[in-house]
Amino acid sequence: MGLDSCAFDNLLPTPPKNLSLFPESEFSAVNEPFYFEDLARKNGYSFIAGVDEAGRGPLAGPVVASAVILSPGVMLEGIRDSKQMSSEARDQAFTSIHREALTSGIGVVSHRYIDEFNILNASLEAMRQAVLALDPQPDFILVDGIHRVPVPVPQWCIKKGDSLSRSISAASVLAKVYRDRIMASYHQMYPVYGFDRHKGYGTARHLKALNQYGPCPVHRMSFKGVV
Repeated sequence: MGLDSCAFDNLLPTPPKNLSLFPESEFSAVNEPFYFEDLARKNGYSFIAGVDEAGRGPLAGPVVASAVILSPGVMLEGIRDSKQMSSEARDQAFTSIHREALTSGIGVVSHRYIDEFNILNASLEAMRQAVLALDPQPDFILVDGIHRVPVPVPQWCIKKGDSLSRSISAASVLAKVYRDRIMASYHQMYPVYGFDRHKGYGTARHLKALNQYGPCPVHRMSFKGVV
């Protein structure tokens, strides 16, 4: 199972010489849903936040990020990468996460910011907002992907982290559901585009509507296919 560390120098207290950060004997445990959280706790961290975003690819609407801190012992069974869950399961999980999490935060960055600063910078800004909304603040962050959240907190960037860490999975669910609800509200304002179905992604129906009606005020004008 591949991992990327995006903050290796600041990740953990200095290990003994010749001690791998992830010893071979521990790789079999990576599939445990709290492997990364437990490893961080073993190295002295207490408030470990999972961070993920939703909405990098769509042609319209904001990018949304979430950060979640789960207390030790909170399992949230059945919660995994939001893309692997049905809409109904995500809605149920959304409620469970809010009820069970120690704290959670949401960051929303508009299509205008995306057009001005690009989608990567917008995604990182949404993650930053989500982390800053946490109370208590984290002393360690697990991030889905390969890019650091721009906050001065030790962190791991984990490829496919939304499938490997329960905290990141929880964040992916909150971000996805929150964004889907925003797009459903946009559907009420601009029904011809079908935002309630595709959530702004470049489906055939969406592209046909763009061709017929042109972009609406929430489209990302910098994205190919919009104009």
